[in-house]
Amino acid sequence: MNTKNVYICIALIFLVLLSACTPTPHNVKQSNLEVEIYPDYKDVTIPVNIAPLNFVVRGAESIEVKVGDLTINSGDGLAKFGEGEWHTLLEQNDTLEVEVTALKDGQWTAYKHFCWYVVRDSLDSYLSYRLIEPGYSVWNRLQIKQRCVENFEEFALGDYNLQENRCMNCHTPSSQNPKLSMMYVRGKGGGAILNQDGRLRKLDIKTPEMVATSTYFQFSTSGRYIVFSSNVVVPAVQASAQKRLEVYDTESDVYVADLDQHVIIHSPLLSDPEWLETFPTFSPDGKYIYYCTSPRVELPQNYKDLKYALVRIPFDEAKGVIGTQVDTLFTARSVCHPRVSPDGERLLFSVQDYGTFPIWHQEADLWMMDLKTGAIDSLSVVNSDMSDTYHSWSSNSRWFVFASKRDDGLYGKPYFCYVDKYGVAHKPFCLPQQDPTVYDDILKSFNAPEMAKGRMPFNAVDVANALKLPAEQFVYGK
Repeated sequence: MNTKNVYICIALIFLVLLSACTPTPHNVKQSNLEVEIYPDYKDVTIPVNIAPLNFVVRGAESIEVKVGDLTINSGDGLAKFGEGEWHTLLEQNDTLEVEVTALKDGQWTAYKHFCWYVVRDSLDSYLSYRLIEPGYSVWNRLQIKQRCVENFEEFALGDYNLQENRCMNCHTPSSQNPKLSMMYVRGKGGGAILNQDGRLRKLDIKTPEMVATSTYFQFSTSGRYIVFSSNVVVPAVQASAQKRLEVYDTESDVYVADLDQHVIIHSPLLSDPEWLETFPTFSPDGKYIYYCTSPRVELPQNYKDLKYALVRIPFDEAKGVIGTQVDTLFTARSVCHPRVSPDGERLLFSVQDYGTFPIWHQEADLWMMDLKTGAIDSLSVVNSDMSDTYHSWSSNSRWFVFASKRDDGLYGKPYFCYVDKYGVAHKPFCLPQQDPTVYDDILKSFNAPEMAKGRMPFNAVDVANALKLPAEQFVYGK
């Protein structure tokens, strides 16, 4: 017998032994109850290119899961799908019925079936996020990772081990394009790390006229400009167990940086001393800057009176000129993080009772505005009773991803939501993991998720090397 046949025989023996150790259902009790699985993948809409939705049945000694013509028997309560079989299932089906039978306390029970609805609108294939401890006012051991959502490959874009444990802010691509993106590394020797097709540059966007360096930013569709806020951020620890932290700005203005000319474009309307302006973003056509603004109040004693409105101001991308008329779009609650879908049809934003840091507001929800009609959808199918925020769109405007603390109120995890052609949002689902119990063990929040159409052409070592470069300076325009 040759070596190849020996390996085949060993593999067959292993499979036989494995199957012998995994009980199969017998004397099954039928139930109309829904099975409790984690993550909650019941009756969700999923893209055809998503990685396997592996899940665990809590408390189960053994399970049998049937999806289409695929059957999984597991002796540990974990349902794990082979990637090849999984992607074949998705390619061949629009609706998949999932049957779960579980052994608990010596009794096999067949639970009520649920479905997976497969759509041909694909997700952008990569997702980046910041892994951060959900501390009250400190951070430690930050990483920025990129993950392929079609499988389970993950890569480091920034790592505290290589950057003297400095703070790293969110990584954002331009129009979901991996060839153009930017992230911040704070502290001495830090700066904005600009990625242009794998070539990294270090920028110092702060000028003496600004109250602080750039904080929240977004690219224009052309990639020539970023619009950003300059914020003085103050964290305040509270005694309440329900409200541990409040974060607010004592100063904040909005500017535009011309990345080609190294010029800061400004307007008195975006740096009014009587107002706080923050969270800017461009419209896809480059004609508007959307942002949030609040009148100043006495801080910290009146921080609950900070109510941010959603507004916009024209921008001439061809001339690099900010307009002169501010339009108010929404004032009912305090607004944060407006993001316009790439097709220009919808604007997604978070709302909360007050303030400017929704990730620490349990009541923070996502709302969506139809930019043609002004109609607002409160997205009841999307939101939970915990913080739902830090959202971004896919390049085809059919998906958005957001960070939700719905599991335990403390750790944020990335959830994907499908928005169909009628503008209707569907039940969201959590980023799949190869081992679904990993969320029980990882003591990090997945912060500020951003989608991209491809893998970034750099890694954490490249970022560490870029930090050694001299910073390119900007000048305050006339």
